[in-house]
Amino acid sequence: MHVFVVVVIVVLCVLLILFGLYLFAIKPGADRTAKMKPFEEKMIAHRGFFNNDSDAPENSLKAFKLAVENGYGIELDVQHTTDNKLVVFHDENLKRMCGVDKKLYECSYDELQQYHLANSDEKIPLFSDVLSIIKEDVPLIVEIKSEGDWKTTTKMTAEMMDKFHGIYVIESFHPSVVSWFRKNRPDVIRGQLSMDFFIQDVTQTWIEKLLLTNLMLNFRARPDFIAYDHHSVNQFSYRLCRKLFTVENVAWTIRSEEELQQAKKYFKCFIFDSFTPKS
Repeated sequence: MHVFVVVVIVVLCVLLILFGLYLFAIKPGADRTAKMKPFEEKMIAHRGFFNNDSDAPENSLKAFKLAVENGYGIELDVQHTTDNKLVVFHDENLKRMCGVDKKLYECSYDELQQYHLANSDEKIPLFSDVLSIIKEDVPLIVEIKSEGDWKTTTKMTAEMMDKFHGIYVIESFHPSVVSWFRKNRPDVIRGQLSMDFFIQDVTQTWIEKLLLTNLMLNFRARPDFIAYDHHSVNQFSYRLCRKLFTVENVAWTIRSEEELQQAKKYFKCFIFDSFTPKS
């Protein structure tokens, strides 16, 4: 009986230590939610206020101009070309938006200018050109894509944003990108993008899906906000993170008024597309 009690105590201690390490791993950064206030006050237009069947497709200059004109914040995606130009484009491959089966990071900027976005006259824009039309009071979320050489994309983005005088935050699915900002630009508000990778058609290994879904690499980046797929709001680690720690919660991507009203129960910031919000 004595041995059994000892074994039980040892097992409980080990479980408590493991749970403590788990909480340490998922803990976000210090409370800087006050700096997210501008992003709470405006809806954030996903890749601009776009319609891929119109003359203002996603991540186009026209879509960003429409977002500004309609009083929305903006979310966009940044990648870099072979000749080290920062451009705004979401996909790794050009096929969906440009009809060409090539990876963006294997193209030069001049080559990209041969293609049009969807069925419009718009082309893949330079990040600098997009920044030039964003007013200082427009909240901007910059997602740094991890495709290709993520370190170069991250450093180039940081250097460009050093000269930007507007309101902005950065985010990425890649924890190393967020961690880089923690180390090299600690004053910049940083966010960890995530979702339930187990229900998505993604190429990560099982262990990568486990770590990323459960935010278990937060200890490296200590993000100021977490942008989570609103469909998976009840994922255990994300839910626990919301309950135990003070962290800004950003919902992506809201695609109807009904989804927006439901998401308001859990989130304060909302990234939307495919509809015009009533509120």
